[in-house]
Amino acid sequence: MTSTVFGGARTALPTTSRVGVFSDVDETLIRVKSMFRFLEFYLERRGEPAATYQRLIAGLRSSAQRGASRSEINRGYYRLLGGEDARRLSEAGHAWFIAERDESPDGLYVPEVADALAGHRRRGHELVLVSGSFFACLDPIASDAGAGRVLATRPVIRRGELTGEVLAPMIGPAKGRAVRLSGLLGGFDLARSSAYGDHSSDLEMLQQVGRPVVVGDHPELLAHARRAGWSRLTTGAARR
Repeated sequence: MTSTVFGGARTALPTTSRVGVFSDVDETLIRVKSMFRFLEFYLERRGEPAATYQRLIAGLRSSAQRGASRSEINRGYYRLLGGEDARRLSEAGHAWFIAERDESPDGLYVPEVADALAGHRRRGHELVLVSGSFFACLDPIASDAGAGRVLATRPVIRRGELTGEVLAPMIGPAKGRAVRLSGLLGGFDLARSSAYGDHSSDLEMLQQVGRPVVVGDHPELLAHARRAGWSRLTTGAARR
């Protein structure tokens, strides 16, 4: 064990002997944006007309067009869920996952990424999902993919209901901090660990590990990968 000092007290930290593989979820491990697909599914399951979904996300689209950050849009999404029962959302999330996995014509997972992560797991690496999405979407994906941990946006829940607020969006720099803390407190050897991401908001996460992999063809990430000598995983969607 190693140790560090917080507030004058020496605190033991686990040794960094574990190798992790940290993966973004939306449009990296799976083909879709989970939060929005889930919301549409949830509203339909609740008996809402299709126009309800369009009305709710219209404000988020407008914010994006005005230049709002991904973190701001992430917070705006969870405000739409204020007052919703957490257990009901969780149950709907499992039903949504089964529908996406079993009924989507092309399947839910990006096959190249799913295969790569399965290879890591066969080598004994622990899969950690890192996403701005939340428990309703991510719990069934984590269980199906064999992820040992999930680092995600955490909605505030009081008396079993979402308040509409979150502790912190798991976007951009927050992903980097979460992975770094996994190394410090979770016992991961980040120099030997890998990470997979498809968007510039994954950059801070990718920079924390010794073996980053850029998924797809995002121009900013590809430019960084070329400069830094990072690996790239081309997917069928990118080739098309």
